[in-house]
Amino acid sequence: MRSVILMSVSALLISTFSYSQQEDPQEFKVSYEKFTLSNGLEVILHEDHSDPIVAVATMLHVGSNREKPGKTGFAHFFEHMSFNDSENVPVGANRKMIPEWGGSRNGGTWSDGTVYYEVVPKDAFEKILWIDSDRFGYMINTVTEAALEREKQVVKNEKRQRVDNAPYGYTDEIIRKNLYPEGHPYNWTVIGQLPDLQAATIDDVKEFYNQYYGAGNASLVIAGDIDIAETKRLVEQWFGEIPAGPEVDALSPKPVKLDETKSFYFEDSFAKLPELRMVFPTVEDYNKDMYALQILGQLLSGSKKSALYKTVVEENKLAPNIGTYQSSSELAGEFIVRVRANANTDLDDVKLAIEEGFKKFETEGFENNELQRIKAELETGLYQGVSTVLNKAFQLVQDNEFHGDPGYITQTAKLTNAVTREDVMRVYNKYIKDQNYLMTSVVPNGQLDLAVEGSNKAEVYIEEVKQDVASEEVGQGEEAVYDKTQSKYDRSEPEFGELPLFSAPEVWKSSLSNGMQVLGIENFEVPLVQFDITIPGGQKLDPSGKAGVASLLSDLMMEGTAKKTPAELEQAIGLLGANIRFYSSNEDFHIAGTSLSKNFGATMKLVQEILLQPRWDATEFTRLKSALETNLKGREADPSSIASLAFYKLLYGPSNNFGISGEGSLESTSLITLEDLKEYYKKLSPEGATFHVAGAISEAEAKSALNGIASNWTTKAVNLPEQKIDPIGKAGKLYFIDFPEAKQSVLLIGKLALAATNKDANKLSFSNEILGGGSSGKLFQTLRIGKGYTYGAYSGISENLEVSPFYVSSSVRANATLPSLEIIEEMLANYANSFGEEEMELTKNKLLKENTRAFESLGAKLGVLRDISKYNKPSSFIKDKQEELLAMSLEDFKDVIEDYLEEEEMIYVVVGDKATQLDEVKKLGKEVIELDIYGNPL
Repeated sequence: MRSVILMSVSALLISTFSYSQQEDPQEFKVSYEKFTLSNGLEVILHEDHSDPIVAVATMLHVGSNREKPGKTGFAHFFEHMSFNDSENVPVGANRKMIPEWGGSRNGGTWSDGTVYYEVVPKDAFEKILWIDSDRFGYMINTVTEAALEREKQVVKNEKRQRVDNAPYGYTDEIIRKNLYPEGHPYNWTVIGQLPDLQAATIDDVKEFYNQYYGAGNASLVIAGDIDIAETKRLVEQWFGEIPAGPEVDALSPKPVKLDETKSFYFEDSFAKLPELRMVFPTVEDYNKDMYALQILGQLLSGSKKSALYKTVVEENKLAPNIGTYQSSSELAGEFIVRVRANANTDLDDVKLAIEEGFKKFETEGFENNELQRIKAELETGLYQGVSTVLNKAFQLVQDNEFHGDPGYITQTAKLTNAVTREDVMRVYNKYIKDQNYLMTSVVPNGQLDLAVEGSNKAEVYIEEVKQDVASEEVGQGEEAVYDKTQSKYDRSEPEFGELPLFSAPEVWKSSLSNGMQVLGIENFEVPLVQFDITIPGGQKLDPSGKAGVASLLSDLMMEGTAKKTPAELEQAIGLLGANIRFYSSNEDFHIAGTSLSKNFGATMKLVQEILLQPRWDATEFTRLKSALETNLKGREADPSSIASLAFYKLLYGPSNNFGISGEGSLESTSLITLEDLKEYYKKLSPEGATFHVAGAISEAEAKSALNGIASNWTTKAVNLPEQKIDPIGKAGKLYFIDFPEAKQSVLLIGKLALAATNKDANKLSFSNEILGGGSSGKLFQTLRIGKGYTYGAYSGISENLEVSPFYVSSSVRANATLPSLEIIEEMLANYANSFGEEEMELTKNKLLKENTRAFESLGAKLGVLRDISKYNKPSSFIKDKQEELLAMSLEDFKDVIEDYLEEEEMIYVVVGDKATQLDEVKKLGKEVIELDIYGNPL
């Protein structure tokens, strides 16, 4: 346990998160006030009055590394349990009330810690302290057998979704079991083993809580629109009585060293591509060598000049990319080499190419400006990491709890910037060169010949999901009976504070001589600028039968210019600390990026060069096409992607661009030529395009930086083709796609509803909120909280110029497929009738208050500008939308639900295990039609 020091306010560093565009990144500082309560809770406060919101993060120094063999997964499981009930907060309030106040909340567990966090409008600040403190200090008496069993099912569903039903999902377990010796705190995964979880008792839960959930084992950060003095008083009131808890002994670093290189293989039922990983033991978090290892990872594979990129991707053409990176935890660290190879590639060849890359690095080293590039990119990342109040809270609480210094980001910047060429080579020689490592070969089922020769079979636990398992049927159960903990304060729910004043971002508008419109929002909190050029067209301009042209062109545009090779362009962007990317969507083609404000002009010159002087590199075209084919093959291993592709194909038909993946298919991409891309390029025009910019730059500066683009980009616009919607899906039918051995079934249900420009678009969006708008929605509350069938269930309406669908989505436990479908069917059929005055008032309150935090980030501000330009909305559309919501009557809500959400008009798509679920879903009473994984009838 860290030492508890009673103190008043510690040193106030400066008055705000600050920067100077002339300063080096090591001068970056963060302000805070830190004090410690008498129970040992360390509290860090940060004032930020940019938006009327507050972020709260509570971090406990307990992760899976504190568990015992045979009782794995407890830290993560307890995080789930904590969101259920507590003594002074109504049942289910954690997941339901916070969204209803206009806030967001979540938690997370990793090897070393657990964090709970929220962002709420300012008026709900004391309410969130009430909930947070009650969850922390007053929840254990409320735990019941029913709650325990229900949350077991939720966590098991999370594991099924993220591990069991996912390609390469077992790799982490293989690595941990074999890299770390038995008894080492990292020998097991964070989510743990299901038999351990299933065996957990209430006594186990109470033991874990009493040992680790004391105030002396935690840090609390509050960041945002607060008054420091008042916040101190409130923190003392709500958190000061929480018991300190027993002393938790600090864990010392436990790095591992392998006596020999170990190699394991695993045949993955869901993988479509072979994957190789090499894991080298390294150093723990905050070790000075970590910073050089992080930079080494970037140097080995992070650019086209990198040694491993050259040998694996460019020269031997074994994979579309390669990743190398340092991953440090509290006790130990890992340097990881990861390659997901092309289909049917022998991983022995990949291993050999990696070894060749290491030799190349040893003999040729790296250019000095490669190190400069990486540091410039890290500077941008530094500012991005504190660009919202929640990000600031995370940074402060992490560094305080694990290093005792909330402002350690200043030291991080200095240590990173101080890394030299000699440091990089030293850590390479110390931790990588000629060192033993752990290697995994994960190959598709039946392709064992692709595994590295001499590998041993990896043993993992694979759950068998059986039909009609009574122990998996859970419910809310009775509330606990207990004596309430005494307090000198009134711990009932506090009132709302003063209603925050919300102001929509101020938008400036202009235009360029070439016809392109320019929209901007100024925000000078951090020295960053985000931008986006939206050009109408996107996938709509793909040639018939060649879906994927726009997407492939967007990739090729970044592969050099007429003046720069791909490697030179990549370096030029990196040296500015910038990011530039092209991408295509159903209706638009985009050029987007981020830069430091001081480098915005230089970044725009590069955008101009990329846009107007493409390289048309035939070699890169061939490589990108091969990489796309690899990715498309890999997509076949993702049940959610399979469901989505089928759903849209059924709704729009196979000839409409909305019914086809923007990346295309293996068949369509095989037909694409470089000439197809050149023809598409001729259609990129500034006429009808809009430049969106948000961040630390004025209107005058932005327009000045665009002078070159205005003068030189003058292509005339083309007419966009009209596309007919010709659905092949039939209302009321259920479409089943077999995904053998799936532990979960993916459900996707819906119908075409309306376009974003429809007069009812906002009303339908409002009306959906109660049904599936987050964790407070009926779908989530019933399927996850009430039944334990899923990790999440939601509904929504896609937003496009084209008529777009309403949808319900979830991934449910395989043996709960039928009851889940029955619940969703009934909920949709009765939604209009069940929507009353209470639901209307809740919707209005929730959505109005959400606006206080909806536009905080630069990305969100850019989204506002896109909405204005694409859908021809006025600058006042946020305010107008609020007024529209307030004006809606109960009949308005019911009418829009009845007009657009008729259950009988919907199609149902299920991706699951045919052997166990096909006969089950037939009991729903709908006609069942089987499809293949491409959405074609069998």
